[in-house]
Amino acid sequence: MGFTIAVTGKGGTGKSTIAALIVSELIRNRRTPVLAVDADPNSCLDALLGVSAPNSIGGVREETRRLASAQNDPGISKRELLELKISECLVESDSFDLIAMGRPEGPGCYCYANNVLGAVIRELSASYPYVVIDNEAGLENLSRRIVSRVDLLVMVADPSVNGLRTLRRLYALAGEMGIEYASLVLAVNRLREGAIPRELDTLKQETSASAVVCLPADDMIA
Repeated sequence: MGFTIAVTGKGGTGKSTIAALIVSELIRNRRTPVLAVDADPNSCLDALLGVSAPNSIGGVREETRRLASAQNDPGISKRELLELKISECLVESDSFDLIAMGRPEGPGCYCYANNVLGAVIRELSASYPYVVIDNEAGLENLSRRIVSRVDLLVMVADPSVNGLRTLRRLYALAGEMGIEYASLVLAVNRLREGAIPRELDTLKQETSASAVVCLPADDMIA
């Protein structure tokens, strides 16, 4: 599997934008091709990267269920059918490819689709030196074991007191869930006038983070 970077954080902190910037920076440094995984049901990574992902895992799940129920030819299993449909969700471009989780359609959970998606991503990622995963708010996708381990976990928060508390909660949650990562980076986004919170040094020590990255508010990005 390629070097895997997972970006997570509270909704609205700019984690999808940061995930897109990471993909762009990898491309700029010719670390290509990159596999971008939009694991947030509120899919927007495709738009941020300038492509369109009309199909998603959530969209094909129910279609696969209907096709499997109506399948008269026993030559293809439900799993094989779902793998085929997932492969059709892959958006290809010159320097990166993207696959989106999307929203579920109809009742039921993602469990079966998650298992197949994990297998497909493991197979796909063998062809990519870098994999960037934009997670939904929290750590749900990582806890579902779409990937078993990440090389770099990036936790994003705003510079407010609640934002820094969220980083502590995410770090504690990662430990409780047994999420494995080689390195942790805390990204504090949208700083105004260079006002770096005093608590960051303490937070870095508490989490054993490899680095704390402070990103200024940028009207152009906004």
